[in-house]
Amino acid sequence: MTGSLARYAKNPAALLGLVLLLAVIAMALLAPILFPKDPLSLAGRPLQWPDLGGRFPLGTDNSGRDIAAQIFHGAQVSLLIGLVATTISIAIGIVVGALAGFYGGWIDDALMRVTEAFQTLPNFLLLLVLVAVFGSDITTVTVAIGLVSWPATARLTRAEFLTLRNREFVQACRVLGMGDLRIIFREILPNALPPVIVYASVVMAIAILLESALAFLSLSDPNIASWGNLIGAGRNVLRVQWYVSAIPGVAILLTVLAVSLVGQGLNDALNPRLRRNPKP
Repeated sequence: MTGSLARYAKNPAALLGLVLLLAVIAMALLAPILFPKDPLSLAGRPLQWPDLGGRFPLGTDNSGRDIAAQIFHGAQVSLLIGLVATTISIAIGIVVGALAGFYGGWIDDALMRVTEAFQTLPNFLLLLVLVAVFGSDITTVTVAIGLVSWPATARLTRAEFLTLRNREFVQACRVLGMGDLRIIFREILPNALPPVIVYASVVMAIAILLESALAFLSLSDPNIASWGNLIGAGRNVLRVQWYVSAIPGVAILLTVLAVSLVGQGLNDALNPRLRRNPKP
């Protein structure tokens, strides 16, 4: 663990990602303190340009709502959606991949056919179907994102289990009479988790982008201050008041970049090949 932390600390890109991610987390934590009022309440004249020394440092949107307040509260929404959707996706993927990789045979075939069925449709198209059927409130959107994002995790977990299920420590567990579930989740899974943890950062970045895309199309929850909703509100005035869409767009870009850089840094730090063959 100490070696992994040292490798991460020596990676400038990973440290940059961590700083950016901590900044977004700080925005989310400070949102109710700096902007205690409802971020969707009217605050001033519509479409006031950003004034860094004035009342509205990032300006106002089409309806006269404070963009800064929506950016800070939107950080809460994006991080919450990313974390919850990623948790759902990773949990489903681990269970499916672990059972398929451990048992093999017809169980593996059946679970992989289900996985392939989910992968035949693009994530966003399947997400649109789920939102159209079950509604667009924030809870439904978050769960739907998690439900369309698990197949890649399942395949990754399955691959790890296929390489680990015949190792000596697994055979020893069988000789000791351990049950299958105990072997799967207490013995094999901890050894298969590092690449899954790294991939979780990819899932989180995709989740944030998917919610933003839904919001841009007015298919997400309109009653929350999300970055996607703000971008969608600004598309009608993009040529003259471009900042309405540009500011939340930059926020999304930096957040996704931060999560991606942190994930890449974790990959470099946790990669078993790097542990066996450290750089001179």
